[in-house]
Amino acid sequence: MTWISKAPIVVPYDFSAESKDAVDMALSLLDSSDGVHLIHVLGELSPADPGEIWDTVDENTRTQHATQAIRKELSDEKYKDLKIVIAFGDPGEKICHYAEQIEANSILIPSHGRSSIMRVLVGSVADRVVRLAHCPVIVLKKPRK
Repeated sequence: MTWISKAPIVVPYDFSAESKDAVDMALSLLDSSDGVHLIHVLGELSPADPGEIWDTVDENTRTQHATQAIRKELSDEKYKDLKIVIAFGDPGEKICHYAEQIEANSILIPSHGRSSIMRVLVGSVADRVVRLAHCPVIVLKKPRK
């Protein structure tokens, strides 16, 4: 499994327990946390959004808030060298674009295990990443109980 344990590894992060487990799995595959690139994708703001109208929220402030929230949640020493990137737009596309940009060796993504109906209605970021990625994608699924 040497191809899996080569940096950089991209891990999409959405503040769920599953995404934190994916970060921990990536850390266990590498010798140091500096090879793990965590990406969090935010939706675009609507022109009708109050923050846009009153010019109080922009991509810079949203990036700062998201980065602070991630650093607060992943405050343990083992996470200190993680590279954190905040992107805006379609999560599947942004994750794959970033992985290609940094020439990632793999993407480690959790699957939230939605039912097939929910996946049809809301889509699956993991499915989209598997289809669009330039590199191997490891989808972590929780075992059924």
